[in-house]
Amino acid sequence: MEDGAVDRSEGFGERLLGLLLDRAQLMPPQLIAPLIAEEVATIGGRDVSILLQDYAQEVLVALPGRKLRVSQAQPIADSCAGRAFARVEVVEVKQADGIRMYLPLLDGSDKVGVMALTLDAVGDDDRRLLRRLATLVADLLVTKDAYTDQFFLARRREPMSVPAEIQWSLLPPLSMSVPQVAVAGMLEPAYRVAGDSFDYALNDSILHATVIDAMGHGLDAATAATIAIGAYRHARRAFISLPEKYAFMDNAISQQFGPDHFVTAQLMHINIATGELELVNAGHPAPLLIRDGQVVQQLESATTLPIGLGGELPPIKEHTLQQGDRVLCYTDGIIEERVEGGEPFGEERLIACVNRLGKEPSQGVRADLRRLSHTLKKQRGGRTSDDATLFMIEWHGGSADHLAELD
Repeated sequence: MEDGAVDRSEGFGERLLGLLLDRAQLMPPQLIAPLIAEEVATIGGRDVSILLQDYAQEVLVALPGRKLRVSQAQPIADSCAGRAFARVEVVEVKQADGIRMYLPLLDGSDKVGVMALTLDAVGDDDRRLLRRLATLVADLLVTKDAYTDQFFLARRREPMSVPAEIQWSLLPPLSMSVPQVAVAGMLEPAYRVAGDSFDYALNDSILHATVIDAMGHGLDAATAATIAIGAYRHARRAFISLPEKYAFMDNAISQQFGPDHFVTAQLMHINIATGELELVNAGHPAPLLIRDGQVVQQLESATTLPIGLGGELPPIKEHTLQQGDRVLCYTDGIIEERVEGGEPFGEERLIACVNRLGKEPSQGVRADLRRLSHTLKKQRGGRTSDDATLFMIEWHGGSADHLAELD
């Protein structure tokens, strides 16, 4: 190579990852697994498993496929694969025949699952190459998921209702994390949810978020939620204010259903650079502000009528977050569930549970919210007779500009 020339020769790692990239466009979904197994074999790996999170966020289930090792479901709360998934870290376990590696599969910052494989020995070059391979595998799984039912069927652990299918197809990724802000959401009951939903988008420095609860159950509730989220996205993309978003959604629901249906909602803007939060409440329980793991207040705001009932334009309530603050939104299915003795679960029990779990080391927003959701369900006697949704935002502030700069 001449002096001063740029080296564009292909190295081993580029050839390995490039094969996936070169074939990705035309690759049928069912051939992704065999190709991944072949790629791992080129670096001496074997017994490859692709583990995907089930819809209830309780276990990781093995994706079936030619040349893949299909094992039993691995609990997220208590397994090596679960630790790699929850903590977003590579886990290595020494075995008699080598080292078993568990690599988190991330689509952006949303956790898809875990790739597991066995190597005789592991060096830094192996770790670097496999981390990059896992990232590419996650992107392929998410892309090809739009073309097949194969991944959905692997993740589904029990029959799912039609309204629940509608709601899951409507959701954004369950989590997102950038240096300034992170979000995560949970829907229960995962296989029978109907009228609850959430949505968010990060547009420049503003995080837009909403949590909704459509009245009723079944297809009527799912239809109302679909219209409400569709109207919200349309209004959000028109860059209008929170009160105007409320009015647009209100008009969409009232035109479709008349006075017979309504949707409670919370609408928020968060400036991820400054922590300034704008809040509009339409008949929803007030969000909880969590600081240093403890609930410090309810974020009250003037409440207008639920969406669809023709309420007046709601006033905006402003709050200022501190770095590390979390905002927890929830639907009334969390606090209105009846516990032993027939009384509602209530806000006091919810806050006590948040505070108790907040004393434990954090594993990140997604893992902490999943743990909270499962703990709350256990405290409610395992019952979720109404939709019960949790949505959490964690604000850090600062800038991410350094990520766009090459070292």
